[in-house]
Amino acid sequence: MEYGICNLAVIPVRAEPNERSEQVSQLLFGEVFEIMEWTDNWVRIITSFDNYPGWIGRLQFTMLGHMAYRQLKQKPPRLTHGPITQAWKVVDNSILYLPVGSSLSFLKGTACHIGSEKFEIIGDTGRNNQLDVVAKSFLNAPYLWGGRTHFGIDCSGFTQAVFRLQGVDLERDASLQAEQGKIVNSLDKAKLGDLAFFDNAEDKITHVGIMLNKESIIHASGKVKIDAIDNKGIYSEELKRYTHNLKVIKRFF
Repeated sequence: MEYGICNLAVIPVRAEPNERSEQVSQLLFGEVFEIMEWTDNWVRIITSFDNYPGWIGRLQFTMLGHMAYRQLKQKPPRLTHGPITQAWKVVDNSILYLPVGSSLSFLKGTACHIGSEKFEIIGDTGRNNQLDVVAKSFLNAPYLWGGRTHFGIDCSGFTQAVFRLQGVDLERDASLQAEQGKIVNSLDKAKLGDLAFFDNAEDKITHVGIMLNKESIIHASGKVKIDAIDNKGIYSEELKRYTHNLKVIKRFF
């Protein structure tokens, strides 16, 4: 088995080995993956953090040895917690702007050593443990299919990012996240940090958001925003109608 690590700030993970193929997720700085297949310009991978498959550009990562991969798997690295963290790439005197949740892999002091490259991390990387504060930091981030950052994020990418900063690993897609956690029997019992899942006409989970209390939810739909919720689902004050049908509520804390 071969392994790689992301040495750019963020790169798209695509459904097919084609620049025009849809983005299904993203890799953030310092994240590692298994390499399943090579083509001339593309590599098929499975991400180590959430076991998500996809294709990335062949020039958008660096190789990682087996022992180094095992080291990161056994002891996950510290994450960045600010919306943007600067990393100075010493070899060419450039700056990478790392999104929230980037992995500070092989961190020694203030420097990450990825392959032959050294990245000096600039500024505070301290942790904020308040889930609602972390979630609200994403307010007005635009919806982006497959996105995981403040500059574009989808509904499950949003919940995954917020929970990861709280030390809880979620799967990548809403339908998979719905299989995790413990069921909350009614909306009246919902509390901050519960996840609410929503289905479509075919009874398939298609959306997820974070409960702020039993009457409001923060979620990514058009943008990250706060909406009202009741037993029927999410009511959008902007659209003056219900937009999502409530299926189940799950608890993770």
